[in-house]
Order: sequence, then structure tokens, then C-alpha cells
Amino acid sequence: MVKLAELKEKALFGEVLVERGIISREELSTVRNLQRQSREKLGKLLIDMGALSEADLVKHLSEYLEIPYVVAESFPTVPVVENTFSVQFMRECKFVPVGAEDGELTIAMVDPLDRSTLDAIRLYTRYDRITVVLAPESGILDLIERFYGNQASSLGRIVEGIDTDVEGLGEDSDDVEHLKDLASEAPVIRLVNLILSRAIESRASDIHIEPFERELKVRYRIDGVLYDVESPPKRLKAATISRIKIMAKLNIAERRIPQDGRIKMKVLGKDVDLRVSTLPTMYGESVVMRILDKSNTQIYDLEKLGFAPDTYEAFQKLILRPHGIILVTGPTGSGKTTTLYGALSKINLPDKKIITIEDPVEYQINGINQIHVNPRIGLTFAAGLRSIVRQDPDVIMVGEIRDLETAEIAIRAALTGHLVFSTLHTNDAPSAIARLVDMGAQDYLLASSVLGVLAQRLVRVVCSRCRQEQILEPGFLTEIGFPRQSRVAASQGTGCKECDNTGYQGRVGIFELMLMREPIRRLTITNADSTRLRKAALEGGMTALRQDGFDKVKSGLTSVAEVLRVTQDA
Repeated sequence: MVKLAELKEKALFGEVLVERGIISREELSTVRNLQRQSREKLGKLLIDMGALSEADLVKHLSEYLEIPYVVAESFPTVPVVENTFSVQFMRECKFVPVGAEDGELTIAMVDPLDRSTLDAIRLYTRYDRITVVLAPESGILDLIERFYGNQASSLGRIVEGIDTDVEGLGEDSDDVEHLKDLASEAPVIRLVNLILSRAIESRASDIHIEPFERELKVRYRIDGVLYDVESPPKRLKAATISRIKIMAKLNIAERRIPQDGRIKMKVLGKDVDLRVSTLPTMYGESVVMRILDKSNTQIYDLEKLGFAPDTYEAFQKLILRPHGIILVTGPTGSGKTTTLYGALSKINLPDKKIITIEDPVEYQINGINQIHVNPRIGLTFAAGLRSIVRQDPDVIMVGEIRDLETAEIAIRAALTGHLVFSTLHTNDAPSAIARLVDMGAQDYLLASSVLGVLAQRLVRVVCSRCRQEQILEPGFLTEIGFPRQSRVAASQGTGCKECDNTGYQGRVGIFELMLMREPIRRLTITNADSTRLRKAALEGGMTALRQDGFDKVKSGLTSVAEVLRVTQDA
């Protein structure tokens, strides 16, 4: 452990964080100004600002002080000592015993340099030696409550600190100034920050805050599936939603119509964008926040999306073609935009001008001109696409083909020497052609302009920590629609701390790629339905979505249940 005399000679902890690039100089300046007003410790203010996660703070502070640290997952499962320290003493001084062996007591502390607390601990105990380790404050307080207190959680302690006058402040209150004041109180800010930080830690893609008659429900979408999490009491509905609307620069007085906004902030040391959508419901405004992690660059890597080697090779050849239309299809949340971003990143070279029009622009890609549609001022997909063609681009990406006008302009652009990427909401690849014909697009123009259609879904990946092998019998495989073959060894997750007991961690794509070969073109011109197109595509070598999923089951990536879940409509 570093001594106080040595600590005085070291660079200040804040300066060390700036030198390491953990925080910016501006963030340090802001925290120091706040510190002069509140007298709080620098680390706590950094966490409250969202500049640093609690776990990262403990890790960097451990290196700085040369004191080992322990994470909450390593805490003991039963009390180490009992009837020794009062609960109030442990709460106020923020420490908890985490080990006792051979006359040595190990204490986890938030501030291991608090000499007066250490002296008091020595007076209270009969142990010869006291060893100090660092630990996150929330973990220490939660352990105190679990072992010695009233089971209050981090969220529960924040709720206790919120003013009781919110009890009578309903969603229909006209006291907008009171709402603003309430939403700006420190406990409400901490409450919303806790909801956001827990979502980031849980790898959530969306946060749902939903008011019901008797409760305010918070749910996280993790790997495409919604999970209930600990929620604030219903009396905090107005304060919580008003805080989010203020952060998103929305009108908190307007609760009758849907609103959309955006929050840019740093959560747990990560730069994230939150797309915020509010919707008036029977019991108040429902809020959904889509989390866009700016630090996640893997989304652009086409090779890591889960393509089978032959599908990847064929798709790569398509995106290198000089002109034509490439369509990506699937339901909402199936990863279509991620695939398109991966394709654009692959061909984003100095000799190509790439322009996209999206709703909204989810991630900025350096070297690509990106346009955000705005129907309120007339900037629709069709209007934007018409103007894009005049900008002499080599590659155009249209977020979605929603109407005949957009489809016709895209076809015209493809026929005049542009490579066009777009998406459609269809269940499989062959249905995309039928959908465009139903919109009114000319079949002979589709036959000559469309290069290929990629349909996709996202399946959850079995957790590597709790993976167990299961043998699938041939009869069972045939019954659920897979090709009959010998027994297959598959994988299934049993649930562990690493995957939050879900058995899955992360997602990977399953794909079917229909290339517009000659038989498909002839069927398109004769206005064939999607069933005939699908049959011809399979005869021409297309791997079906479910078959690609089954191949990933055999390789141990995902489970049979997961493939069946996402391919029911295919």
C-alpha cells in the first residue's frame, strides 16, 4: 500500500486519469468545479456525471494507490463476522468485512486512506491484523443490506432520498415548473443514471419505461429478448419521464402526442447515443430508448456477422459490382442496418463516393455522406434519393423502400450506373421481389436491376461459460423440420452470472442469399409468386434461413430452440 508521504509526491489522481485518456481535461475541470461546491470525492462525481463506471474507477484507483481491489461478484455469500460492527457505522464509513482467516480480517472499503475509520475498526475487533482492499461503493452497501440490513437495493436507497412531495404529482399535473425542478434534483438524476448504466452493463439494446395502472415497469431488451428489471415506484413516474424528456430536449408540458429526441452522453466511460421515443398511453407516457454505443466498431465488420463461407463469398462479389440493386430483408431488429453498414465499410474506398439516406442515421461512418430524413420539411426517402442521384455518387444506400416512388427512383439509379443498397420488411428473400411488384414496380425492370436479395435474422449465441452438450435424435430433428440425419451434438446454456442466467450471450446472424440468376429473372418477368421463386432459388443452391441456423446449431453457436424462435415465419 502506498504511504501518505509517497502519495503527496505522486501526480494527482485526476491528472493521472487525463494522462491515460480515461477522462478529458474538460471533464476534470467540470468535476473540480463541482467538488469545490459539494465537497464530494472526485471519483463519486465522475461516476455521477457518467464519465467513468464504478468498476473502472475502482480498477484505476487500485493501480494508483497500489492497493488490491475486489469486485462485487467475489464477495462472500455469508456474513464473515457478526455482532461486531453496527450497520450504521458500516454504512456511514462505507466498509464491510469480506474475509477472516488466521487472525487476519480483510475489510473492503471505498476509501482505504480513511485512517480514523481503520483505527476505529481495530478497536472494535479482536483480530491481530487488518488488511484493506478496494471495492465499489454500490457493492459494499448492497452487501451490508443483504447481510445486516433491510435488503434495500441501490435503487431503493436512491428512491428513499427523493422528496415525498412527488406522491401527489400526477402525469396530468399542469405544474410544469415543479416538474422541471423535481427532474433536476440530484436523487432523480441518479435514478435515471442508474437505469441507463445498468442497461449498458447488461448489454441492452433498448430500455422500455412503461406506465401501468398500479406500477411503472422498466424492461431491458437484451440480445433481442425483453427482460423485467427492478423498477422505481409508480409515484416517481412523472419525475423519471420528465428527467428523460429534459435530457432529450423534448417538451415536458406536451403529453398528448408522440415525441422523438436524442440524448448524447457518456455512460460508464462509453460515448453513447440514446434515441428517445415517447408515446401517450392510457396511464401516461411510455418511453423507449434505443442505445447506440459509439465505441462499438465491430458492427462494421462484415466478416464477424456470422456469414457461412460460401454466402460471404457470394455477398462480397455482389457488393463489388459497379451497378444494380442489393436488398436486405427481415423484420425490425433483425440486423439489416448493421449488415448494410458492414457492406458500405467494406467498399468505402477513396475512389468511391457513397451517400446514404436513413431514418435515422444510427452510426456515423467516416468518408460517407449520410442524410437524416425529415418528413416534416419534405425530406422523404423519395425526395432525398432524387437529389442524391444529382450528386454523382457511385454507391447509394436507401434506409428502406417504403413506396412505389422510392422503388422507381432506386431502380432508375441502378439502371443508370449506380450501386444501390436498401432494405425491405419481408419474411424471406424471394418475397422481396413479390413485394416490390405489389407496390407497382415493373417486373422486367426488377429482373434487370436487382442483383440479389439477402434475408436475415439474429439468433442468440450460447454462453461459453455455461455451455453444455445435448444430443439431438434423428426423429426429433425430422419432427421440427430439419433434414433427417444421424444424431447431432448441439449446445445449450444452463445459465450463469456471466450471461445473467439466460444461457445466451451475444447474437449472430443467420442468412439466406438469393442471387438473381437467369431462372429467377425469367420467373420475375412472368410475375411468378414468391413460392415459385423460392423453389427455383433453392434448386439453384440457395441455403435457406433455417438450414443456415441448423448449421450454426451443429457448430455449437446457438440452440435449436433459438433457431425455431426466429424462423417461425420463414
